[in-house]
Amino acid sequence: MKLFRHSRALLFSPLILFACTALAANWESTLTSSSPRTFPAPRPLQAKYRFGWSGFTGGSGEVRVSKASGGRLQVDAKLQTIGLARALWKYDANHTSTADAGTLRPLEVRMIENDRSKKIVTNCSYDSTGVTSKELETPGKDPAPTVRRFDAPNLFDLQTGLFYLRSQPLEERSVQRIVVYPGNTAYLATITVLGRERLTVPAGTYNAIKLDLQLNKIGKDRELKPYKKFRRATAWFADDADRVLLRIEAQVFVGTVFGELQSVEFDNAKPRLRPD
Repeated sequence: MKLFRHSRALLFSPLILFACTALAANWESTLTSSSPRTFPAPRPLQAKYRFGWSGFTGGSGEVRVSKASGGRLQVDAKLQTIGLARALWKYDANHTSTADAGTLRPLEVRMIENDRSKKIVTNCSYDSTGVTSKELETPGKDPAPTVRRFDAPNLFDLQTGLFYLRSQPLEERSVQRIVVYPGNTAYLATITVLGRERLTVPAGTYNAIKLDLQLNKIGKDRELKPYKKFRRATAWFADDADRVLLRIEAQVFVGTVFGELQSVEFDNAKPRLRPD
């Protein structure tokens, strides 16, 4: 960058290096995951999404959010490749997660993934101090599942991470930092609110909240590591009382992948999410 050339580089580079080192060493003190929520828990709904790569549609997904017994929220998701992408790579995934509706904390996650050559079953059990994950691959070298343990308070899975974000005020330029454990690895997610704008997706045109997402892997010694397969992502929530995820674009090692809302229906209630 031109800003850091010649003499200015000698002045600012040590400061930047110090700041980055300090964040890496003290990242746990920057977490915002205990912030009180200002929006209610999501309403029961059914949503359909499509997914693609570099502008081409290659997958579809259905998501259902429902109320379960014992004051729980349940998310059921079904994902699969379609069309030409399925001819090249047959992939199906079924995902079920439960969370405490009051705290928005994850309780259990079960994911079953199938492709042409193998089946992977992942189970995660969350408690007040962390998460235990069990992953079994068939066929695999070991008939027993691989068991991992990660200890940290205020953990999220993928769904409850989204629930937490939508529950926050999300004021422009505000930053949220949370730890997400979606399956077998922990990540530090840093989300910055970029602003508000109008966004058109297949489901309609909405007022939207634009977010920037960056991820770092958390190593065994709790050090932060770059996530080489993922560069950054941009996501949009509907800017209303429901804050449904409208679109996400991610810069990954194979290019740009995206997911966007096709339709949404709320159970036994007049939708508050109204496209123009």
